Amino acid sequence: MKIQVAIALGLIAGLALGIVAAATQAPALLAFAEGVAPIGTAFVNLLKMVVIPLVAVTLFVGVAGMGDLRELGRLGLWSLAFFAGTTLVAVVIGMGVMHLLLPLADIAAAQAVAQTAHHAAPKLPGTVDFLLSLIPSNPFKAAADGDLLALIVFTCLFGAAVATLAPQQKQRLVELAEAATGALIKIVHWILWTAPLGVFALAAPVTARSGLAVLESLAVFVGAVLVGLAIFVALVYLPIVHAGARIPATKFLSAALESQMIAFSTTSSATAIPAMLEATDGPLAVGRETSSFVIPLGATLNRAGSALFQGAALIFLAWLYRVPIPAGAIGAAIFATALVSITVASVPSASVITLAPALGAVGVPLDGLAVLLGVDRIPDMFRTATNVTGDLAAAAVLDRRLKKDGTPL
Repeated sequence: MKIQVAIALGLIAGLALGIVAAATQAPALLAFAEGVAPIGTAFVNLLKMVVIPLVAVTLFVGVAGMGDLRELGRLGLWSLAFFAGTTLVAVVIGMGVMHLLLPLADIAAAQAVAQTAHHAAPKLPGTVDFLLSLIPSNPFKAAADGDLLALIVFTCLFGAAVATLAPQQKQRLVELAEAATGALIKIVHWILWTAPLGVFALAAPVTARSGLAVLESLAVFVGAVLVGLAIFVALVYLPIVHAGARIPATKFLSAALESQMIAFSTTSSATAIPAMLEATDGPLAVGRETSSFVIPLGATLNRAGSALFQGAALIFLAWLYRVPIPAGAIGAAIFATALVSITVASVPSASVITLAPALGAVGVPLDGLAVLLGVDRIPDMFRTATNVTGDLAAAAVLDRRLKKDGTPL
């Protein structure tokens, strides 16, 4: 049995167990669902254990091996353009689907949830603090803290400096990093064989605690997000991959499934980096110099799925609080939503909290954020899976443009 199928079956089994336990409230099932939670935690810890060193060495190899720093700059610019362009499209799709499905929503039920929502929102860093955090005062501390964006900045600078060294010095460092990469990839292979059990243990306790109750009052909003994400993948990512990388949709989705399942169950793009690198090295046949740069960058910056969620949330909350959105403010709202989604902070439910600037742009009360926090878990799983799909799409398309066509970026 292919590991992707095993992971999918593990996820389905975990979700089924949790839903049955929540529906029946059987003590034995509830206890079992909660009892497997430590296994899920162990699986996530295994992934986190390998993510930081793997990102550092693969990114270093990609940057140092680029040779011409102008190539690195062009690859970076095209990567950012891909992520920014698809993010803007995602916001528009999220707003459009939510607007179309709003007539199905029960405003009385939704407002009842709004009146009883008391979720605390974590404090986010300001713009200046965010920009300063990109420059790590101690890169080893950044690695220890799991600050991927700061680590990427340092590794890119270090790799660029190594690329300018004498050939013998450069070769020694690159060969050492390549050997470390091979060892880490071997560890990844071992970890991924535990993934079916890991995702089962992650999904079961979450669904056992919430069941389907989380969807009762805000089902239309959650449904609109899920429909929007499906439309976005089908009409944006798959055609782009087919046209730009000459990869059929079925082959791409099959290659992406393992990464999607891990992202879905952990709600973290970073934990899916090892699986994404596996997919790009294997069935997608993406060059290491491209994947080692684009995948870590995408896992840190690409939040198209989150942007779609935020676009839908903006329309939903405006409807919930009866705030009309002037036509002239739509453009500002789209831009604000796309911008903040790219700089999503590493805090719980950050895609909800960072919606505040867009809400302020159209005059929607920030109280609505508490409503979204109450139903965020399910959309979070799907939008994270969408984000990693975009990372893989970007790597496949940009690699073909960089190498297969022989066209410089």
